[in-house]
Amino acid sequence: MTDVPRRRVAWGISLVLIAVTALLGGAPAATGAARAAAAAPPVPVLSWGPCGGAGDGFECATARVPLDYRRPTGPTLALAVTRRLAADRAHRTGVLVLHPGGPGNSGVSFARSSYEALPASLRDAFDVVGYDMRGVAGSGQVECWNDQEYAAAVDGARGAPGPGALREAVRQGADFAQACQERSGDLLPFIGTGSNARDIDLLRQALGEQTLSFYGRSFGSYVGTVYAAQFPRRVRAMVLDGAYDPRRYTQVPYAYDAGQFAALDAAVGRFLDWCGRNSTACGFGEGRPREAFEKLKRDLDAEPVVTASGRPATGYTLAYRLMFNINSGQEIWPYLGQALRAAQARQASFLLSPPSPASFDFLNVNMAVECADRVYPGSRLLLGAMVGAETAAAPLLGPAIGLGPPTYDHNHAPTCVQWPAERPSRFDGSYRAAGSAPILVLGTTGDPDTPYQDAVALAGTLEGGRLLTFAGEGHTAYNRSACVSALVNDYLATLALPARGTVCADETPARSLGRRAPGVEVDETRDVIPVLR
Repeated sequence: MTDVPRRRVAWGISLVLIAVTALLGGAPAATGAARAAAAAPPVPVLSWGPCGGAGDGFECATARVPLDYRRPTGPTLALAVTRRLAADRAHRTGVLVLHPGGPGNSGVSFARSSYEALPASLRDAFDVVGYDMRGVAGSGQVECWNDQEYAAAVDGARGAPGPGALREAVRQGADFAQACQERSGDLLPFIGTGSNARDIDLLRQALGEQTLSFYGRSFGSYVGTVYAAQFPRRVRAMVLDGAYDPRRYTQVPYAYDAGQFAALDAAVGRFLDWCGRNSTACGFGEGRPREAFEKLKRDLDAEPVVTASGRPATGYTLAYRLMFNINSGQEIWPYLGQALRAAQARQASFLLSPPSPASFDFLNVNMAVECADRVYPGSRLLLGAMVGAETAAAPLLGPAIGLGPPTYDHNHAPTCVQWPAERPSRFDGSYRAAGSAPILVLGTTGDPDTPYQDAVALAGTLEGGRLLTFAGEGHTAYNRSACVSALVNDYLATLALPARGTVCADETPARSLGRRAPGVEVDETRDVIPVLR
């Protein structure tokens, strides 16, 4: 591949130029699961039994699916599956698959933890189903770095990285990729979303269903998109919440990353600006919260707080935790202000909690699956230009996250550029889902994780896409808006779509500190559908 011209290699490059440059340095096509052998794999046999004595009404089973869909009758992979039967068996509609995304979150845990948040109308009508996608938790957990290696990397990271940070990020990316190959090399080629979607269709057949209904949030929206693209006639209803733009995500990854950096920094900026206008409610920054935040990162880097676990909390810890907690929207902004003030005082704070071993399980998969799905151009010069531009354009969290060790979505490039595994399970077909039933796409205007424009793009990409907009802050929309939830529930139950152009604007405002908001202390290792209040 040719390197980008030197005149474009500049730290101040605009986000538009990032997208153009990434397109010019586009990745080569890869053979995807859509080109797999025509022979049909065996349908799994599900033997249902108790879920470890949980007593929550769910049953559990194991589904055997092909490890490599090019060899449909070859070696298999065991997937963990759970379900709770429809409460009204006489009026049962079918199955509703819940997908938490991540990638890295357990779908089994998601279904069981989110069940009570569903309205009775859906619990009555649907068997609620969840599964751990390949490489996650009960379905063959991917390991790259072990707990000690991950802890050393994140504990040594900084909130305000200095000179040489990009070089160190590239070195750590190479080390992480090599560790993945050594510890999970037999699985790495086969964890892409093309194969993941084919697993879902085998589960559909194993459950005895002609079609299925599906709710996927965040990365789960990409899984649903690929499923609909491969099996459009098997979709009864599909809700894609916090949606990905599938073409940019897979085909121009630098441009996609730039959008995520911008969305995250904009959301944190809106929170800090709110602090500036509401100094009493926020309690951080004394009217100048942006300056206070930058100083706090530097101070924690220079003098980390030693946590109860004995591990240090640095400016990187602060940035990492804020990246996930900002997803909960305006209602927790006062708690974020309180936590920042506690960090200033060197007191315990959920924003000063170093990533844990449970986090490391999530992060290993998050990195590995996205490297299996996305092919970054191989030029190191382009890598440096793009990462430098993205982090410079997002000064609040960009440098810490983008130049830190391999963790979450935004900083996958230094590792994925050096990815050692083949990608036969990557999907590289059309995303139109021609012939599918209508698909409802949810987009939140202030989403810090999956930019609103992604939902607009996906709804326009799908042949039967319908966009529903939530005008608010935070990641995803279902059960964060009564308006959105009522429309989603009606669509899943009756297939009635919202009117084109519908916008819901009923976000829960910033709560007083006297009432504890459920989004506080967000843990990236577990995702749940929130309880609608």
